[in-house]
Amino acid sequence: MSLKAGIVGLPNVGKSTLFNAITKKHILSANYPFATIEPNVGIVTVPDSRLEFLENLYLPKNTVPTSFEFTDIAGLVKGASKGEGLGNKFLAHIREVDAIVEVVRCFNDENIIHVSGDIDPIRDIEIINIELVLADLEIIENRINKIIKKATTTKDKESLLELNALQKCQKSLENNVPIRLIKDLNEDEQLAIKSFNFITAKPIIYVANVNEDDAVIGDNLYTKKVKEYASLEQAGVIVMCAKMESELAELEESEKKLFLQDLGINYSGLDKLIFATYNLLGLETFFTVGKDECRAWTFKKGSGAKKCAGLIHSDIERGFIKAEIMKYNDLEELKDEKKVQEAGKLYLEGKDYVMQDGDIVYFRFN
Repeated sequence: MSLKAGIVGLPNVGKSTLFNAITKKHILSANYPFATIEPNVGIVTVPDSRLEFLENLYLPKNTVPTSFEFTDIAGLVKGASKGEGLGNKFLAHIREVDAIVEVVRCFNDENIIHVSGDIDPIRDIEIINIELVLADLEIIENRINKIIKKATTTKDKESLLELNALQKCQKSLENNVPIRLIKDLNEDEQLAIKSFNFITAKPIIYVANVNEDDAVIGDNLYTKKVKEYASLEQAGVIVMCAKMESELAELEESEKKLFLQDLGINYSGLDKLIFATYNLLGLETFFTVGKDECRAWTFKKGSGAKKCAGLIHSDIERGFIKAEIMKYNDLEELKDEKKVQEAGKLYLEGKDYVMQDGDIVYFRFN
């Protein structure tokens, strides 16, 4: 399953530093606008203590965690929707992602240039969000001009449905409300506009990038403003120090844990971001286990057993018969497959069974 989260923000807010931490790659990270021109894509593994337990229980030859993609996209500037800076490239790349991670500068540092001259996270957020709104509006207005005559004169059902959906989106965006927050778009209308891949329809999470001291404290005046703003659009906020996360990424896992313990922190900002983005994308995890391999698989929340079988191999989906399922919590408690079965907690499910996060599955297929 190829799902992407795109990291966006103004130039010099710490996007590429964060991306370095996420992927442990050393891409260009410079103190000037447009250091990142082409999007950099990196695969990030999702930390999961459940997989560690299964690995210790089965002692497999191979262990494979689940993962998804982060894309670092060039810094955006005011006027991007009109082609300013690298606007057109930025907007093309961001349409290709499934969720947006918007990095906001919430620290003072006179050695790092800010494109607007001073620190104001709400202004920065609005610069980006307004450009995204304008970009979607342009597409909507162009499309409405093309189909309105056909829809109104022929009364073609599909055209009328699309026109109605587009007009709802247009009205919302003109009031500076993103498409993802429109409540009266029904399922058919959502399907009618799906192909446009509107940017403001994508789920969003904000990363408040702070200095090392504030990362330990957890908040400052800037982050409080970001959280207040995000709550109005039902978006999440992760407070973290990209610079510190980049340094932590260089440590061995045991050293990293000790360092965080000394700071009194349970999870790194990076781990919190990965968990939050995974959830934002509507993803969950099921497991396959055995002596050869223990593996975590990513699936879309609400997917049926037969569809999830196809994530492993299309032949398993085509020949699907049943899914044998254990719940992770049951196996963790009883610590043995046979005991789980004896306790009556091994379930045989059909193709329409809705997979649950933490299911341990063996697919029977022809």
